[in-house]
Parts: sequence; structure tokens; C-alpha cells
Amino acid sequence: MLTCDQYHMPTTLSEALALLRAAPEGSRLVAGATDILPWAREGRAGNVHLPAMIDLSRVGELSGYTIADGRVRLGANVVYQQFLTDDTLRRHLPCMPFCSVWFADDQIREQATLAGNVVNASPAADGTPPVLALNGEIEIAALDGETVVRRSMPVADFVKGPSRTDLQPGEIVTALTCDSLEGYGGAFEKVGQRRSLVISSVCAVACIKTDTAGEIFEDVRLALGGIGPVPVRLSDIEDMLKGQRISRELITEASAIPPARVASRSRQDYRRAVVRGFVEAAIDDALADAGAPVPAPRDREESHV
Repeated sequence: MLTCDQYHMPTTLSEALALLRAAPEGSRLVAGATDILPWAREGRAGNVHLPAMIDLSRVGELSGYTIADGRVRLGANVVYQQFLTDDTLRRHLPCMPFCSVWFADDQIREQATLAGNVVNASPAADGTPPVLALNGEIEIAALDGETVVRRSMPVADFVKGPSRTDLQPGEIVTALTCDSLEGYGGAFEKVGQRRSLVISSVCAVACIKTDTAGEIFEDVRLALGGIGPVPVRLSDIEDMLKGQRISRELITEASAIPPARVASRSRQDYRRAVVRGFVEAAIDDALADAGAPVPAPRDREESHV
């Protein structure tokens, strides 16, 4: 059970930051609260009592999104369901609809925020690998006296380890900013230990742009989650593919590299087997989503010889 002495619902960022600065030690920020509620259950954290909770869901500055100069700025209160229902977000962030449809269920997607998922810093977080592939930066606000000051940093540097980030006392995440990848194909692969409401054992994301004929990799973005303490971008494999002619042999060669990077504490052999298949499947699915031909598997190619 989760209880608290005070529950605040500020409507402005300044008010929220002032409440956070004055809050007793041990107080918590919430937005969708879809991480803190399962944590505060018997069998996990047990019964949890907090001095104060500050609910950010009504802070207007944290809502909505803007697109400018090739970047999409997502307010910290943007929820997963918006990536399924908003056509503009679907076009500009092509991997996010595939990530979102795997994320929990309809009710949770209406509450759970992408920013909150990143801040939770789970090695198995669904949202962080796509944000990495989108060159995501995180925007953070704090009070300097009575003035709101902001800083930004790459999400790759913000997430430090399981449940560890660069967020400092008195700070609130206000936005995530990502590359607009309109015209790319996107994909997201995920596996866990049950069929529904699944927590990732491994997840993979791909965003791919090809030439107009669909024969050359013009740009490739790849990232993995669940293989170590933090999600990872596969920049060297991206560089290996960019500018190359698309073929099954090249995709298979690229997919054979990531399994060696599995550094999880458990089920390493399983994760290595999954990673190889997931990277290949993510590339194939992103090509298909981009409208490009997907090279036939090897055995099918050989049967035509």
C-alpha cells in the first residue's frame, strides 16, 4: 500500500519546483504513477509511506509537443497512448508506435509517460532504447532563487545504471527532445516471461531510411535494452550498414555482432540468442515499414539457385 501525509497537485512548473524544494526528505514526484504504485506493493517495497507526493499531471508546461528544426520536443507529461493515436507523432517518431503497442495495456498507456519511464532507469525500460535511437536529449529544470533554470543532456549520459540517473535534488524533468525521422521505417522487438503486460527481458529498436529505390541503407539507428545495466546504442553497427547495399548477408553479419555485448547478470545465453534474432528482425521490420524490399532469408534464396 502507498500512503502519504500530503498530496500536492501544482498547475505551474514554478509551483511544482517550489513544492519540491520545500518537501521533506523522502517525498516523491509522480506523473502517471505507473512505476511507483507497483513498487509500493506487498512483496516489492512493501507498505510505503511518503511525507509528500507532488503530482505533475496538471502542470501545463509539461504537456504537448512541438516540432522545429528537425527535432521533436515532447513535454514530460506526454503519455505512451499518444504515440498510437497522434498521426503527427507516428510520422515523426516511427519506432514509437511499435514500442507503445507493446507497452502494458490501454489503461496504463493513458497514464504512463515516456519521460517517467526514462527517469525510472530500469535496464528493461521499453522507452529508453527508442529515445537513444532518436538521439534523445532530456531537459531538466530547477529553481535558482525564484528563477526557473534549465539544463539539457543526452539521455545516453543521463541514465547511469539501474534506478540511477543524473537527476539532482530539486530538479524536475520537463521534456525529451528527439530527432524527427519522418520518412524512416521503424520497428520494436520485445520478449519477456509472459504473454501480456510483459516486462522486457530483451528489446530492440530500429529506425531505417533507404534510398528511393529501397536498395541502399541511407541511415540506420539501432538500440538494445535488457542486455546490461543500461540500454545501449549500436553506433558501430549503424556505421557498418550506412551507405551499403541492402542484402541478407549484410543484415545477418551485422546481427551477429551484438550478442557479444550481453552483460546482464542472469540468463546470458538466452539473451545472446534472442539479441541476434531481434536485431535481424528489427532491421527487416523497419525496412518493411519504410516500404523497402526485405531480402529473403538465406534458405529461401538458396532454394532458387
